[in-house]
Amino acid sequence: MRPRTTRSAALAVATLTLLGLTGCGSAGGGAEPTRASSVPAPSATATAGETPAAPTADASAELTALEAEFDARVGVSALDTGSGATLVHRQEERLGYASTIKVFAAAAFLHDVPVDQRDEVVTWTAADVAAVGYTPVTSQYVDGGMSLVALAEAAVRTSNNLALNLVLDRIGGPAGLDRALEQLGDTTTEVVADEPALNTIEPGSTDDTTTAAAFTADLAALATGDHLAAADRATLLDWMSGNTTGDALIRAGAPDGWTVADKSGGAGGIRNDVAVVTPPGRDPIVVTILTERNDPDAAYDDALVARVASVVLAELG
Repeated sequence: MRPRTTRSAALAVATLTLLGLTGCGSAGGGAEPTRASSVPAPSATATAGETPAAPTADASAELTALEAEFDARVGVSALDTGSGATLVHRQEERLGYASTIKVFAAAAFLHDVPVDQRDEVVTWTAADVAAVGYTPVTSQYVDGGMSLVALAEAAVRTSNNLALNLVLDRIGGPAGLDRALEQLGDTTTEVVADEPALNTIEPGSTDDTTTAAAFTADLAALATGDHLAAADRATLLDWMSGNTTGDALIRAGAPDGWTVADKSGGAGGIRNDVAVVTPPGRDPIVVTILTERNDPDAAYDDALVARVASVVLAELG
């Protein structure tokens, strides 16, 4: 595996803020959480031509308390795309991404595969279904198969494992997705395996891990600019809005009336969610929440993600 360099979160946030939205285990444990400090509003007498610093929210105390309560490590990176405000916690620490990677595989598919090739039908066997675990959709279509675009949708909406693997086959495998993320500027995320192996994180390994900072920058890039065609961007957000596995996560922590388009992930003690959250009448907030229980035998807890989301969105609200 080639060496990687961790991207500066500040540079990523600055770049994304300039772009602006148009619409809508662990390998590095032991480090202290990165704690943001409150920044006063820019002075009205700032030097002409000087770019004011984006405001920074601080939820260090609340997030540290949740880590203690759930005996877990929490990585957070949130960007208010309207104001440029950010909130971060352990944003550069590596954690396993689990099934959240499926939204980025679907985005790579929409980016790389021409519209006239997306209806190609792919078939598989009952043995393929049995080998990958969670397959609520593809298990029903062993006889006739499904189109590539339907598989990409199933990977996002239902987190279907075999659907991810078949989409990866079309875009060049895990290495192809890794290259697609590099096109977004992500030199942090390490995509190595498909389902179900991607859920097993060996101690000290960076394979199949990311950081909250990297995923927030990736997701913001997909929801803005011209990386995806407008129709494809709308399709991806529609699939995320219909995600059937995220109701107990960021959605549960969002205020009433806020819309959440998300992709969840979970395995063992890992529970994650990435989302584009839109308050009424405002620009979206892009949020990544990655969590991992400290006890390797402990199961993940949806409530941890929901409560982190509640804290983060209240600070940025």
